[in-house]
Amino acid sequence: MVDIDAQELDIDVDLVRAAVLATLRHQGMDIDGEVSVLAVEDDEMVGLNRQYRGKDGPTDVLSFPQYYKEDIDNLGYEFISLGDIIINIDAMRRQAREYSHSEARETAFLTVHSALHLLGYDHGDAESEARMFAVQEEILMEMGLGR
Repeated sequence: MVDIDAQELDIDVDLVRAAVLATLRHQGMDIDGEVSVLAVEDDEMVGLNRQYRGKDGPTDVLSFPQYYKEDIDNLGYEFISLGDIIINIDAMRRQAREYSHSEARETAFLTVHSALHLLGYDHGDAESEARMFAVQEEILMEMGLGR
């Protein structure tokens, strides 16, 4: 079970929870834990992106992992806070229109993407990006939200 601490969330909480759980199941993780999710608009995301990544302008999502997948099994905790996800709802809506798919699909995509970051995935080079994006698409297909 994973609890979603949804503060000021203007998106489908059940979908966000399902996307996090689908990601954990796909990665073979059966843990009790928590993920904090916050939905913000462009203006707030600009400040957060500048503060935490040193980049000007909004981004669609930010992830702040507490632990990485390889560390979780060795912690020995009964309940684990996996980390925080911040979703830019303005970017989610724009990207849903841009890619001609539903807001539900884009919400799930951003949540899965972030949950994978919480587990240690990255896309800093072509190889890791290809691996991460393939895993994302597998999870979204399992959720019935593929392209």
